[in-house]
Amino acid sequence: MKYLLKSCTAALASLSFVTQVAAAEPLKALGNGEGAVSIVAWAGYIERGESDKSYDWVTAFEKETGCKVSVKTAATSDEMVSLMNEGGFDLVTASGDASLRLIAGKRVQPINTDLIPSFKNVDPRLQKGPWYTVNDVHYGVPYLWGPNVLMYNTDAFKGKAPTSWKVVFEEETLPDGKSNKGRVQAYDGPIYVADAALYLMAHKPELGIKDPYELNEDQYKAALDLLRGQRKLVSRYWHDAMIQIDDFKNEGVVASGSWPFQVNLMQADKQKIASTFPEEGATGWADTTMLHVDSEHPNCAYMWMEHSLQAKVQGDAAAWFGAVPSVPAACKGNELLTDEGCATNGYDHFDKIKFWRTPTAKCTTQGECVPYHRWVSDYIGVIGGR
Repeated sequence: MKYLLKSCTAALASLSFVTQVAAAEPLKALGNGEGAVSIVAWAGYIERGESDKSYDWVTAFEKETGCKVSVKTAATSDEMVSLMNEGGFDLVTASGDASLRLIAGKRVQPINTDLIPSFKNVDPRLQKGPWYTVNDVHYGVPYLWGPNVLMYNTDAFKGKAPTSWKVVFEEETLPDGKSNKGRVQAYDGPIYVADAALYLMAHKPELGIKDPYELNEDQYKAALDLLRGQRKLVSRYWHDAMIQIDDFKNEGVVASGSWPFQVNLMQADKQKIASTFPEEGATGWADTTMLHVDSEHPNCAYMWMEHSLQAKVQGDAAAWFGAVPSVPAACKGNELLTDEGCATNGYDHFDKIKFWRTPTAKCTTQGECVPYHRWVSDYIGVIGGR
């Protein structure tokens, strides 16, 4: 488990003033490539055909640009923030619980979208996403997005999809006649507090939660109490996709919040696995490719950002990860994604997804909210049994 409390707290110290960030001057013109570009990315986001030769959006880019791509895989948003704080990377595929921290901490720079012609093809719902746009300044380009689905073992649920997140939050007997205790998982990241808050929005409306990322003290306490109860059920807090897959295959885990990436891999392996979008809705991620403020290869980085928005790349990447492309044109005519892929992966659920966003002390729904550094320290306590 990697919880980087020191770096998170430092970044959050300035986050309350994120709307006052003075934008540095973005790159004015694109020059020749510098021969390399390094990317911090989620597993499965940057593929060169090593896992499956059909999924390769790196090799052609390297041949066309001369920019050699290197990738550092990160398992959590906090790890991404830490790596970007350390420096030495050009780009990061940051989720919404990291992007505003990177902006507030001045670890990423504004983007000149005029140098990225394909930006105009980005889904209008994403072009000014509040998780990467501050004062109308873009700090990156959208990559992929999707929901955190409820993944389940079809044998344990007798072939009928669970309808509620209750199966991971409260003890109950599952359709196979056994308790869910010790057979479920929870996400190993403080942003998971929002999943508990989302569940409470539906089941305890008297708390008055309007946004799972904007919680007052009473709402926050209720979410923590739910998570402390869940602690008695959880066999493992996961952040590594491959370890979660192994747990479902070999350790008796039957239900957990997950990414479509794991679902797709296990289904391809003929495992008895399916996923569903529960009645309470779901949290989700809209990831942004962001440029480090001290990037050593900005021209190659801009070339990659343009490349990443090509419809073929978007479709292939979305098919591999089980995500939704940020360019709607990718939803048609892609052999790997198929014309049904966008709908299957959640394209029409956009308005129902509560996208990851860094919680701040100043919030729109009720004035004062519990900031992210509290989420970090308290969730460590929850996992530790406190």
